[in-house]
Amino acid sequence: MSSPAATLNAPVVDAPATAAPIAPRKALVDSLKPLLVDVGLPLVSYYVLKAAGLGTFGALAWSSVVPAVRTLWGAVRERRLNGLAALMVSVNAISLLLGLVAGDPRVMLLKDSAVSSTIGLAFLVTALRGRPMLSAGLRPWLTRGEAAKTAAWERLSAGSPSFRRAETRFSAAWGVALLTECAVRAVGAYTVPVETMVWAGTVIMIVSMVLAFLVSGRIAVAPMERMIEAETEAGATER
Repeated sequence: MSSPAATLNAPVVDAPATAAPIAPRKALVDSLKPLLVDVGLPLVSYYVLKAAGLGTFGALAWSSVVPAVRTLWGAVRERRLNGLAALMVSVNAISLLLGLVAGDPRVMLLKDSAVSSTIGLAFLVTALRGRPMLSAGLRPWLTRGEAAKTAAWERLSAGSPSFRRAETRFSAAWGVALLTECAVRAVGAYTVPVETMVWAGTVIMIVSMVLAFLVSGRIAVAPMERMIEAETEAGATER
């Protein structure tokens, strides 16, 4: 099945200064759409194809097509393919080819671990280099499209070491969570029956995401929210 990569790495367009604040509910729904496509649809497709009489390997292969096509379509529509998206597509393609050659559905299950580990490593590397990849996705959540909060984010990101450390912690927490998920799913792919691992892999992914949300929220999001609020108030006072 697929990884939450598209959810966590979707491109973000900054809201103009005059834009109305983004409703939290709408932001949540918009952020969950890629997750439903990348996780829910492949999982449902797998069981539908199995019920239609397709073999385990064939069902796994065909249910993996949708996330790959969606990633490629997004790249074509935006006329660019970033490095992480290219890695995701490459891992999917190579895993499919290896699975076809080996004829082993467990290879298809390992594909998800490969995708998660690639994304997790990317998050960790960018965090360690001081350019956390997930900041672009976190920013609209914390600023809600409000011009004052967006300006506060910019000032803090440029001049506050504490804020930058929180940004780094956010990406690092997600990187560790995805690498841990990868290790657990890789072990499960060869120790648990394939039929069980198809749905268990999704459970592992969801548990990892929930833990990542909780941990990153405590060590990064909450402090960043407080700093943004304080900076916004300070900016309003100066004016």
